[in-house]
Amino acid sequence: MRARKRLFDLTVALVFLPVLTLIGLGVLIVLALTQGRPYFYAGERMKTPTEAFRLWKFRTMTVAQADRGVSGGDKAGRITPAGRVLRRLRLDEVPQIWNILRGDIGFVGPRPPLREYVERFPEVYAQVLRTRPGVTGLASIHFHRHEEWLLARCDTPEETDRIYCTRCIPSKARLDLIYARHASVCFDLRLIGRTIHRVLRKD
Repeated sequence: MRARKRLFDLTVALVFLPVLTLIGLGVLIVLALTQGRPYFYAGERMKTPTEAFRLWKFRTMTVAQADRGVSGGDKAGRITPAGRVLRRLRLDEVPQIWNILRGDIGFVGPRPPLREYVERFPEVYAQVLRTRPGVTGLASIHFHRHEEWLLARCDTPEETDRIYCTRCIPSKARLDLIYARHASVCFDLRLIGRTIHRVLRKD
C-alpha cells in the first residue's frame, strides 16, 4: 500500500504541478505588493514520532520570534489581510507540493503535528503517525471548521493549548485512525474531491 500511495502522490503532484506553479506565482506577486518579505513560512512538523521536517507555506501572519503552539484566538491579530484570504481558500498550502515531491507528506493523511504535541502525547501519535501525514484528510474535512471555532474563542496561549489538547487532538486522532483502517487510492481520490468542493463552495 505504501508504494502504491507514494506512486499515486507523485503522479497527482506532477499532473497538478504546472497549475500550482502558476497559482503560486500569482500569490507571490500579491504578497510582494501587500505584505513584503518573508513570503514563506517553514515550520517544523513531524512525519513519524522521531522524524521531523520543514513544512512550507505562504506566510499569513506577522513574524514573531517567540511563536509556538497552534494558532488560536490569541494569534488572530497577527493574521495579515492577504493571509486571511489565503487561509480561507487554503492557498497558503500551495508550497506543500514541494513537501509532497520530497516524500515528507502525501496528499491525504493526518495533518503533520508539532513536535511538542508528539512528545506530550506519544501513545496517540505512535498510532496516528503510522500513516504518512497529508495536506488533507478525514480529520481535516470533518473537524477543521469545528477546530477553528473552538480555538478562535481562546484569548490566551494557555487556553489555546488546553482546548487543543483536550478537545482537538483526541477528536482528530479518532478520525485519523478511521482513515488509516480504510485507506486506499479510491478513498484518497474521494477525500481530495471533497476537499476541493469545500474550498470552492466557501464565500
